[in-house]
Amino acid sequence: MGGEAFGALLRELRLAASLTIEGLSEASGVSVRGIGDLERGRRAAPQRRTVAALADGLHLDDTERERLFASARGGRLPMSAGPGLRALPRGVDDFVGRGEELTRLTAYADQAAARSTGGESGTTAGPPVVVTVSGPPGTGKTTLALHAAHRLADRFPDGQLVVDARGTDETPPAPEELMLTVLKALSVSDRDLLEAGPRRRPDLYRHLLAERRCLLILDNVRDEAQVRPLLPGTGAGMVLVTSRRMLTGLDSVRRLPLGELSAEEAAVLLSSLVGTDRAAADPAALAEVARRCGHLPLALRVAGNWLATRTGWSVRRLADRLAQEERRLDVLTAGDVRVSAAFDLSYRQLPSGTARMFRLLSLVPGPDLGVACAAVLTGQGLFDAEDTLEELVEAGLLGTDRDRYRLHDLLCVYARTLLAAEEEPGAADAARAAMHRWLLETTVVAGRWYEPGHGAPPASWQGTVDLSSAERAREWLQDEGLNWLAAFHAAAAAGEHATVVEVAESLHWFSDQWIFWGHWPEVFATAVDAARALGDPLLEATQLNYHAWALLVCESRHHDSLARSAQALAAAERAGDLTQQAWAHVYSAWAHNLLDQSEQAIEHNERAARLFEAAGDLHGFLQTFHNRARILTQQHRDEEAIAIYRELLDRLEEHEEHLEPHIAELTRLGAHEGIGRSSGQLGRWEEAVTHLEIAVDICRKGGNTALESRYLTRLGEALLATGRTAPAYEALHRVLTLGPDADPAHVATARDRLDALDPPTT
Repeated sequence: MGGEAFGALLRELRLAASLTIEGLSEASGVSVRGIGDLERGRRAAPQRRTVAALADGLHLDDTERERLFASARGGRLPMSAGPGLRALPRGVDDFVGRGEELTRLTAYADQAAARSTGGESGTTAGPPVVVTVSGPPGTGKTTLALHAAHRLADRFPDGQLVVDARGTDETPPAPEELMLTVLKALSVSDRDLLEAGPRRRPDLYRHLLAERRCLLILDNVRDEAQVRPLLPGTGAGMVLVTSRRMLTGLDSVRRLPLGELSAEEAAVLLSSLVGTDRAAADPAALAEVARRCGHLPLALRVAGNWLATRTGWSVRRLADRLAQEERRLDVLTAGDVRVSAAFDLSYRQLPSGTARMFRLLSLVPGPDLGVACAAVLTGQGLFDAEDTLEELVEAGLLGTDRDRYRLHDLLCVYARTLLAAEEEPGAADAARAAMHRWLLETTVVAGRWYEPGHGAPPASWQGTVDLSSAERAREWLQDEGLNWLAAFHAAAAAGEHATVVEVAESLHWFSDQWIFWGHWPEVFATAVDAARALGDPLLEATQLNYHAWALLVCESRHHDSLARSAQALAAAERAGDLTQQAWAHVYSAWAHNLLDQSEQAIEHNERAARLFEAAGDLHGFLQTFHNRARILTQQHRDEEAIAIYRELLDRLEEHEEHLEPHIAELTRLGAHEGIGRSSGQLGRWEEAVTHLEIAVDICRKGGNTALESRYLTRLGEALLATGRTAPAYEALHRVLTLGPDADPAHVATARDRLDALDPPTT
């Protein structure tokens, strides 16, 4: 072979020069061991600078020098394959996405290529670059590794090797077996392997890899114990490890986690498989297929190949089949490739307790959950539940971000099938009921932080989440929002009317903190139905008022809100309750004002003020001041409006000790924003900026993203009016970063304003 030819030529030239190995080592600077390995064929691919040093040491003429170089080029590491190791496969021609991951892999390869092994001169290059690619089954880890290897081949002239570690096998190969496979691929002869024996093979393995600039892909690794002995200690090569596990126990490695593709990338991949004409014929169906596949590369390939072989099928036909959740995994089968089989390989390796947690997580209605919710599901303590969740994360079956845990959509479907097949009868229903009960009980306690007369949880409350402050309560309510909403609807469906009303009542003032969540109208509409079922006109009036607020503020359905507040007024009059009568007038006044019906707005607001005063409701009475000032602003009577707002601030300060802190802060916020808006309408822009900055600061501290987006937009416009372009740009740009809880209308306004501005220079 090429390596033996080079070694034989080197020995011939050394003897012709009457040099011993030691003499050539001294003359060339190449180590004695390095020369000996080359002559015996243990090193098949000397680097160019090593060949040059040997040629110089031998004092070769141009002809002999070229002969030695040609022999070295012919002795580069062959792409031959032994058992479990192969030359690089073709990969996939329709590789899509992973741009960021490929950029990082290229940078790592460049770092490795920039190193010099220096092995023959007795020096080392330090540890090689080791990259772990981890992710759930079906995310395309192997595909990415192979695609990267083809792209990066020029950085590794001594070869690219792929070893299948078969980590999902019931009994995967031991490290020693995989090491032997690599040594054979590196052209180590059977005689030398026998001579080294099992004890010296690790040294030989590390020595050979240290001298070669090659890319070693250790694919489908089971765990740290299997791969750790295979990581060389020095060298200028690169090792790419793929595993379903995160391999947290490995030190000094670069980590590259993989998830699903983006919606756009998933559509591109499907289009490449089914053909652009079919994809373009029904882009909505194509997007639905991608979504039903959870944007998981394996599922997308199965779906795409399935359609590619059934040219008579439309994309819509497959989308409709995938819509049936109970059959989705059966549909995602193409030939001998089944998505569920990929999941099985990981699931069957889980300990029993971890497997049960995986199954029960399919009961979670929202996209993610916290540790406490998981603990309720399984009946574990918090620390044990967290450990079990982290085991699932390590196994690649669960995602995690910001102390939240997420089960991929297809994995959730898979877990649900296991739940039905493997869980004891009634166990799933009991776990779901316990979760729903806990979610609603915690929602009531968290929401009451914002309600007058409640605040912090009572000392007797034994909760499993930290609700020690209003901010923590708000975070929990938002994090678990879709989960407690599902529990809320389940209670309504079960006829638990008192529970439904209690939950909605506890969230009344909190809803102002999260206006554009998108579900308040359905929450309070559901509570209206529950109150009516209970036959209590006061409860009905209260929930009708809350629904009127939600329609007005969250969805800008002014006329619908007026209808609801009229129903609330009638119910409150039947109940003889002055406070709810007053609130019905507040919401009526608000709606009429937004409809530019100032006379009706003023009339309803004055009636609300008299009713609140008669009922001794200070919180409500102060809201009528705010409403009155808003009406004046709408009429462009801005000086009068500012005077009312300032009186409102004075009354807040006067009655501070009698007011619920969050309601007082919300009222103060509205007053400063109102002064800012009216000042702007009067052209007093500096005054407007001052008060709008106060309003934005209150929003930010309180976590009220919806109102912050509104007031940042107005602040940006006020700053532009003062000629302060840079801070205006900053304020408007921040609106775009606030996420889905921001006011969509003001996000659009901020974007339009930014489009007309040049970014500030730094």
